[in-house]
Amino acid sequence: MQLVTDLHLHSRFARATSRDLNLANLHRWSALKGIDIVGTGDFTHPAWFAELSEQLEPAEEGLYQLGAAWRKAVEQELPERSRREVRFMLSVEICTIYKKGGKTRKIHHIVILPSLESVACLNQRLGAIGNLHSDGRPILCLDSRDLLEICLEIDEEVLFVPAHIWTPHFAVLGAASGFDSLEECYGDLLPQIFAVETGLSSDPPMNRRFSALDRFALISNSDAHSPQKLAREATCFDTERAYSAIYHALKDRDPARFLGTLEFYPHEGKYYYDGHRKCAVCWKPAQTIEAAGVCPVCGRPLTVGVLHRIELLADRAEGMLPDLIPSCEYLISLDELVSAALGFGPRSKKVRTVCDRLVAEMGSELAVLRSAEIDDIASSAGLPVAEGVRRMRSGEVDIRPGYDGEYGAIRIFSEEERKRREGGDSLF
Repeated sequence: MQLVTDLHLHSRFARATSRDLNLANLHRWSALKGIDIVGTGDFTHPAWFAELSEQLEPAEEGLYQLGAAWRKAVEQELPERSRREVRFMLSVEICTIYKKGGKTRKIHHIVILPSLESVACLNQRLGAIGNLHSDGRPILCLDSRDLLEICLEIDEEVLFVPAHIWTPHFAVLGAASGFDSLEECYGDLLPQIFAVETGLSSDPPMNRRFSALDRFALISNSDAHSPQKLAREATCFDTERAYSAIYHALKDRDPARFLGTLEFYPHEGKYYYDGHRKCAVCWKPAQTIEAAGVCPVCGRPLTVGVLHRIELLADRAEGMLPDLIPSCEYLISLDELVSAALGFGPRSKKVRTVCDRLVAEMGSELAVLRSAEIDDIASSAGLPVAEGVRRMRSGEVDIRPGYDGEYGAIRIFSEEERKRREGGDSLF
């Protein structure tokens, strides 16, 4: 049985996150989205750790579930076909900021542990180094290699993953504050890392152009700041429900157990191209290089995006990839698809009604997007929605790339089709 996991996300105790990010809503939205194992996020925050300790109960080895009373209340509100056994893995994103090699480094890491007891020990160690109360994603003045060493001392089977590794400002290979290799960052402890997160602005084929990443499993997660954003990226396994099973599937990079990822179109990520958001400058890497990296509007350095950074470090030409890539499947969120098909905003009541009906009938959003019969979607939501899903599955989309913190935009239907719909003509 395929397990869908989303292990990098946040609670309401992290900055710029939704107040709805509590455990009950994480269970609810995981069920609606089709997630089997979801991260807790933010386990270093004292108030959130207290909620985890109170509301979670042990399930399978290294996994937790929402306590019976809370779980029953959530399941009563779910459509019958959407009810599923949601499990939690204990996770956090940690930011380290420090000087190394004459440069300030700002690196984000995902840390996942198999027990609340290990989490409590790590929190005690890190609490002596920095303020864990201020943010669900703590900022520590600590070398990334030393953070890894501390985590290994707490539990040798810690799953330690460099986060969104190409993001310009807060990633191990980021243009603004990262390194040119993982060895520079983690030194002698690099062999203890066996998975890296691609982030929303890159996908596995882009990462495989850099041969230094061949030894790592490439995983994807939503990095959700609201429950509705869960599963916009995810990682799939064929293992038993157990922490150690997922840990070893990644460590061994076994294609029979580590099946691949569900991907955001990387062009839609907010750091895909180079540019300046305030100056409305969005450039391909070649344009940035030609302009010596200077914004033509304000004269300041442009934010170098993920594609540019990969081009600089890549030692393989585009398309010349090793046979190392598990499957990656590109998805568009259901509300965006329905919005494009119907011509109403993704948060409108009409779009929400259609999405809710599809999820209730098919079981989950991922079931609608990945496996439901097109004819069944058409019967439930109409031909335009069904055609939108078909085009997404076949990659028939146009994308305006994201840049400098601005998300890109996907166009599923052409301008001519949009005008026909607004004029009252049927799209199909």
